[in-house]
Amino acid sequence: MNEYLTLAEASELIGKSKETLRRWDKEGKLSAVREPMSNYRVYRKQEVETLFATFYAKTIQESISNYVEPENEYSVLELFAGAGGLAVGMEKAGLKCVALNEIDKWACQTLRINRPKWDVLEGDIKDFDFSEYHNKVDVVTGGFPCQAFSYAGKKLGLADARGTLFYEFARVVSEVNPPICIGENVRGLLSHENGKTLQGMISILDEIGYKVVPVQVLKAINYKVPQKRERLILVGIRKDIDLEYEYPKPYKKIYNLVDALKKGDLFDTDVPKSEGAKYPKSKIDVLKLVPQKGYWRDLPLDIQKQFMGGSFFLGGGKTGIARRIGWDEPCLTLTCSPAQKQTERCHPEETRPFTVREYARIQTFPDDWKFEGSIAQQYKQIGNAVPVNLGREVGYSIIKFLNQYYSLSKPK
Repeated sequence: MNEYLTLAEASELIGKSKETLRRWDKEGKLSAVREPMSNYRVYRKQEVETLFATFYAKTIQESISNYVEPENEYSVLELFAGAGGLAVGMEKAGLKCVALNEIDKWACQTLRINRPKWDVLEGDIKDFDFSEYHNKVDVVTGGFPCQAFSYAGKKLGLADARGTLFYEFARVVSEVNPPICIGENVRGLLSHENGKTLQGMISILDEIGYKVVPVQVLKAINYKVPQKRERLILVGIRKDIDLEYEYPKPYKKIYNLVDALKKGDLFDTDVPKSEGAKYPKSKIDVLKLVPQKGYWRDLPLDIQKQFMGGSFFLGGGKTGIARRIGWDEPCLTLTCSPAQKQTERCHPEETRPFTVREYARIQTFPDDWKFEGSIAQQYKQIGNAVPVNLGREVGYSIIKFLNQYYSLSKPK
C-alpha cells in the first residue's frame, strides 16, 4: 500500500476537500481505485504527487536560478561521452569541451556530425594517454559504468580497481590533475555491493588526491527535465583547494510530457516528425485498452493475466508495465529500447512508442542534434544519455566553483 494514498491523505496533500476529490474521480481528472481488501477509495501516490506539483507550479513564481556566467574560459575533458547529453549541457552552461572519449562508434559519429570541431577520441579508454592535458583542463567528467571491484584488504585502493572502468576514470583524473572531477552514475550505485563499490570509489579518489563531496542523487524533474530520471553525482575536489562545492539548487516548477512534445516554455515548436519503433499487433491490442496514466492493472482481469504471464502472481506494483504516459505528468525514465517487454512508455493518445525525436525531446536534446546509426542505435544513444538540461545545471555549479577557485588563486 506504499504506492497508494487514502482519500484523507490525498486531500491533505493537494489541499483540496474530499468532496472535490470525489468529483474529480467522476470527471476523470484524478481517478481513484478500489483497495481490494476493504474496497475503500485509494489514489495512486505517483499521480497525486504529479497533480500536486502541477497545482503548485501554477501558484508560484520561480525564484531560483542556477545560472552563473564564467569569468574565464573553462575547459572540460569528457570520458564515456555517449551521444553527448552531458557535453551539450556543459556547453550550454558555458564550458568548452576540449576532448571527448567514447568507445561506441555510432555515438562517436553522432558527436562528430553535430560538433565537427570537437576532438572525439574513439576507442577503448585503456588505449589513450591523457597526460598531454596535465594542468590544462578545469574539469574531467564521465558517466563510468558501475562495475564490481575485487576487495583486497580493508581499504580499497587504485590497484584493486584495475580492469574496471572506474580505474580508468581515476587514472585519467590523476594524469590530468583538474581542480574538480565529476562522475555520474545510476542511483543503484548507492546500494551496489551493499555500498562497498561507492566507498571503494571514494577511497580511490582520496588516494589520488581528491576529496569527495557528500554524494547526492539528483532528480531530473527538479532541473527542467520532463522525465522521472535520477542520476547519482560523484564530485571530487583536489585536496589543495579549500573550497566547498554546492550542488545545483532544485527548481520548483515541474515540467510534464506536454512541455516536452508541444510548443511551450521548454521548446519553441511542437516536436518534429521522425521515425520510430512500432509495437507488434498483440501489444497494440492490449495497450489500446489502457487509459492515459494507466498501466496493466487497468486492463480487464483476464487480459492482465494473459499479458503478465507468471509475473501476475508475483505481487508488487510493476507500474511501468503496459504504461501509457499522460500529457500532464513527467515521463517515466526512458529505456534504451522503447518497445521492449515490461518497460512500455506508450504515447498518451496514439498506441505506439515515442519516436526518436520525441525521445530526444524528453531527454531535452535540441531538435537540431542529429543521431547517427540505425533506429535502434539512435534509441540506445538517447536512452543512455544524461538529460541535457540536467547537464547544464550541473555545469552552472561547476562554473560557480571554478569562478571562486580562480578568483582566490589570482595574485593579489
